Amino acid sequence: MADTMQFDLVSPERRLVSGLARAVQIPGADGDMVAMPDHAPAVTTLRPGVLSVEMDGATQEFVVTGGFAQISPEGTSVLAEEALPKSEVTADFIDERLTKAQAAHEAAEGDAVDTAAKRVSDLQALKDAL
Repeated sequence: MADTMQFDLVSPERRLVSGLARAVQIPGADGDMVAMPDHAPAVTTLRPGVLSVEMDGATQEFVVTGGFAQISPEGTSVLAEEALPKSEVTADFIDERLTKAQAAHEAAEGDAVDTAAKRVSDLQALKDAL
């Protein structure tokens, strides 16, 4: 079993990190999960939350607002809707996304109501955690 795996975190704006990681904690839509070397293949959607990656003897944290993670025995790739280093996230950044999510929830109809309510809840939890 290898000690590290390839890890890539990208958003539409930029590549945030690429390198060898020991573990990646992912805020999955159905709950947090940890990807490690030799992990079984999986694909998951992301919920708004904090993604942590253990690389080079340190832990780096990033805030993601959604997207997908693809996990394989060789590595993990995260394609985030938006991603920023946790240190760069401001209250205004979270408040803007929360306001948009609340408006989407109010406008939602049918099956979309539950999805919109979950996004509001996830963003509020992220705000509280930060």
